[in-house]
Amino acid sequence: MPMISVAMFPGRTPAQKSALVRELTDAFVRTCGGKPEGVQVTLVEIGADHWASGGVLYSER
Repeated sequence: MPMISVAMFPGRTPAQKSALVRELTDAFVRTCGGKPEGVQVTLVEIGADHWASGGVLYSER
C-alpha cells in the first residue's frame, strides 16, 4: 500500500488540500498502477518557525 507524505506550510484551504490529495492519488495510479483506494496520502503542516533551509528558519527570512 503506497504512502505519499507532503510537508508544507500551513494556510491552504480544505478545498485546496482535497484537490491536492486527489491529484497526487490520480498521478500515482496513472504512473505506477493500482487502485486509488490503496493510495494513502498524509498532509503535514509545519510552521515557518519549525522549518529551515540553509541553516536559517523560514520565519527569519
